[in-house]
Amino acid sequence: MATFSIIGTGNMGTAIGGLLADGGAAVAHISHEEVGRAPLGDVVVLAVPYPALDGIVTAYGDRLAGRVVVDITNPVDFEVFEPAVPAGSSAAAELQEKLPSATVVKAFNTNFAATLASRKTGGQPTTVLIAGDDADAKQVLADAVTAGGLGAIDAGPLARASQLEALGFLQLTLAIGQHVPWTGGFAVVR
Repeated sequence: MATFSIIGTGNMGTAIGGLLADGGAAVAHISHEEVGRAPLGDVVVLAVPYPALDGIVTAYGDRLAGRVVVDITNPVDFEVFEPAVPAGSSAAAELQEKLPSATVVKAFNTNFAATLASRKTGGQPTTVLIAGDDADAKQVLADAVTAGGLGAIDAGPLARASQLEALGFLQLTLAIGQHVPWTGGFAVVR
């Protein structure tokens, strides 16, 4: 099984780490204070807010070469509460451009931490949507997610990250407006 480094120790980083560890994966966390410490995992999960991505690229750069990098961000400008990337683009596509020697995958941005920890979205099993251009990278993540007790769906190529980010933004909007709880959100019913 792949090994994972999670940059970020907030609610999402903790929930993702717990889910991966429950599935038997080796997981190492890197906190904000430790940024710059070399990631150990084959897969590096960026469990940080969108504005922190540039700092991660600066701190790690070439040390992410050859690794699968999972972008969980929803690119939101919280000052005006609007998307922070141009229409048709995505944080994941921007990240792939900045890290050409890494394999960027988009995942977890349509899930809240509570739904990852409880394994339920509302009354439904939680499902992680995964987008990326490398089928093997997506499968490594999907296998770890399903081993941890969640569902995983391949949402297509990295170009689909813009739709996942739009869905994540909508879900955030609904939760902040108290239309859905942080234990709810969008679920995939099969």
